[in-house]
Amino acid sequence: MKAIIAGGGIGGLTTALMLRDRGFDCELFEQSDSIRELGVGINTLPHAIRELTELGLLERLDSVAVRTAELFYLTRHGQQVWHEKRGIDAGHDVPQFSIHRGRLQRVIHKAVIERLGADVVHTGCQLGAFTQEEGGVTAHFFDRTGAKVTSARGDILIGADGIHSTLRRTLFPEEGPPCWNGLMLWRGAADWPAFLTGRSMLIAGGLNAKAVIYPIAEGSVPTHRLTNWAVLVRVSDGSTPPQRREDWSRMGKREELMPHVKNFSIPYVDFAALIAATPEFWEYPCCDRDPLPYWSQGRVTLLGDAAHPMYPVGSNGASQAILDARCLADALVRAEHPRQALVAYEKQRLPMTAEIVAANRRGGPEGVIDAVEELAPQGFKDVDAVLSYEAREAIVRGYAVKAGFATERAAKR
Repeated sequence: MKAIIAGGGIGGLTTALMLRDRGFDCELFEQSDSIRELGVGINTLPHAIRELTELGLLERLDSVAVRTAELFYLTRHGQQVWHEKRGIDAGHDVPQFSIHRGRLQRVIHKAVIERLGADVVHTGCQLGAFTQEEGGVTAHFFDRTGAKVTSARGDILIGADGIHSTLRRTLFPEEGPPCWNGLMLWRGAADWPAFLTGRSMLIAGGLNAKAVIYPIAEGSVPTHRLTNWAVLVRVSDGSTPPQRREDWSRMGKREELMPHVKNFSIPYVDFAALIAATPEFWEYPCCDRDPLPYWSQGRVTLLGDAAHPMYPVGSNGASQAILDARCLADALVRAEHPRQALVAYEKQRLPMTAEIVAANRRGGPEGVIDAVEELAPQGFKDVDAVLSYEAREAIVRGYAVKAGFATERAAKR
């Protein structure tokens, strides 16, 4: 059995490793001229790290990431709404990693090259069209000028080609552009003094105005960390498309960001100074897509952001792509025919990810901050008097259960 994978991001690369681990052949085609280390920091949750650990990547990840120990939810004024342990500290058998997205991708890419060989990864190849029949599927790839580069023949075609997926657009030509909710996301990282445990994560403010800070690697000296930050602010009602297309490599403009930064008061970190110390950062309109009625058609299917792009809430985007890869690979092992496997994969993963997309639109676990800020917009003396511990726990734990990473001992008053 041979798979053709369109897309060399975290989802596509992990799928290649999963397939190889189960004895299947594959070829991977990436539209960029190289597998580039794009993005800034992300969190990869324990249920996804468990899958990468089974692929033998834990030690490599440990060498380039930070084991997240705890998470604070704060109001935009810096008052604590919720605190919980994370990863190993919360009772998981594997860590939660805060990591540079590009370094995570590099670890997986290196493993693909080592285990499958460099000749299975093709760059400068964008999926343009495919044909399928009872005996297999043929995918046709083109360069940026529109010139045909090559064709590949396999038993299945997996579209892991992101939020602007060509395969998704082929299956659903009338879908239109991604849905923008009016939120703009700015992200960057800088060498900065460690705060709290040196493995702590802060989220301040709700869905309409939020700041996020956490370390993603060792710093220039032992007392410092490479510290990731993000600012998410509503700049529009979302009724019109964003001025600039969704692109993780688009540079942000300081004059557009800084007026929003002054609205946050965050303990433990001088947030404005951290951003000022960041020489360059990136912007991204916060987009997703409505869940699809199906992902698979015959011998082709979708995976990762091509299947279920979601708002960057709850640390779930990359994690869900990794879980997709595991589920699809296992379905191929169990099935008598590739079509049967794709149906089983979709049946398991589509409803679950559709729920997460919907939950992220409502604010995900960070909705607990919105709930408190709505009841006490000017702050509070006692958060329990505003919203009970049990009500706050229901919001946070409910999301963790839905996303599949809950433990019994994560919460802490």
